[in-house]
Amino acid sequence: MSALEGKTLIVTAGPTIEPIDPVRFLSNHSTGKMGYAIAGALAARGARVVLVSGRTALDTPAGVERVDVLSAEEMYRAVMERFEASDGAVMCAAVADYTPVEVSPVKMKKSDDDLVIRLKRTKDIAAEAGRRKGDRMLMGFALETDHEQENALGKLRRKNLDFIVLNSLRDPGAGFAGDTNKITIIDRQGEITDCPLESKRAAAERIADRIEAWFAARGC
Repeated sequence: MSALEGKTLIVTAGPTIEPIDPVRFLSNHSTGKMGYAIAGALAARGARVVLVSGRTALDTPAGVERVDVLSAEEMYRAVMERFEASDGAVMCAAVADYTPVEVSPVKMKKSDDDLVIRLKRTKDIAAEAGRRKGDRMLMGFALETDHEQENALGKLRRKNLDFIVLNSLRDPGAGFAGDTNKITIIDRQGEITDCPLESKRAAAERIADRIEAWFAARGC
């Protein structure tokens, strides 16, 4: 029997959308493919998976409960409402770090002047989960363009993660939109596992292997 049988795991996936006015927003290139593949892999091993998803065109994986959100604030609330009752979380979503201070209630009209939009920090979902984690499993993701392992290790330690999955945009075939990925899995003991370029489905199975082994080692 899988060590994930009966475990409740939260997976976040996709982008967040930060509104500027009723028709414009700030976002990113995330499609949600990696997070959805992870949710499906965990559910196939017997976990109860709650997928907190930003806007995507993807179908919900079999056996997965999906919670749709738009903004970083909505994703924060959805995760925190469910985190205490979970056994762990995989923070795969591309959450906006900043959101507009003010949102116009009407469409902003174009003018001849430049437009300046003031931004404020969003809540850090992974960091807050790390503060509350107790004996739960917590995995984060880091998408980097330079000093990749150094930055990923710093994020793992600051946010009290058990694992961090590193993507480098300098690796051809990795990152957003495509069907392949090249990941590096780093655990809190500093063990680094470099994986080859492969399908996101295969990468998701590697991630599920590590999560399952984590629970098995604790006799959970």
